[in-house]
Amino acid sequence: MVGGTLPARKVMVVADPSRESAAALQYALSHAVVENDTLILLHVENPNHSTWRIPFSAIFRRPSNGSVAASPKNASTSIEGVIGAGGTNAGAGGEGTIDFLEAMKHACVIAYPNLKVQTENVGMDGKDKGSVILAQSTAHGVELLIVGQRTSLSNAILGSRRRSLRGLDTAEFLIQNSQCTCVAVQRKAMGGYLLNSKTHKNFWLLA
Repeated sequence: MVGGTLPARKVMVVADPSRESAAALQYALSHAVVENDTLILLHVENPNHSTWRIPFSAIFRRPSNGSVAASPKNASTSIEGVIGAGGTNAGAGGEGTIDFLEAMKHACVIAYPNLKVQTENVGMDGKDKGSVILAQSTAHGVELLIVGQRTSLSNAILGSRRRSLRGLDTAEFLIQNSQCTCVAVQRKAMGGYLLNSKTHKNFWLLA
């Protein structure tokens, strides 16, 4: 909007203790949200996975200088910097464990001090993960849904025809069925992101 403030939106990131989810949050902070948006970190608790508190180093790569960036344009470094600095509840050397949702929220606050950040933890209640995420995004009036996407040979071949709701399958399910814009994010080792949505397939975005 020229000469004014962009209208506030609700952006949802699917959050779990994985590198794919970390990449989704990095993309959201560096390319998708602005300060007047509301960012919702949604975790769907799987009763078959009991690990809630995990080592920081299991998700995020520690930066070489151990510094914490404050600029949204360096959101990737910011998130990794929280981990490198040890986080609020981590032990010496940054190898402690804390709730990953709180770690992600803390990274958001560092990148955008005035950003409204909500954390939501919901159960599956006998439903599949994709359906729960869709229901939550609708209930919150989300305009942009961001999910991490895992690459595998079988997923690349079968794509959205698979509905096992694991990794890439969940992302493709959300892309095809979300009422709002859904972007699936892969962080590439050489830098940048590979994005998928209803209108863009394998779109390369430099970090």
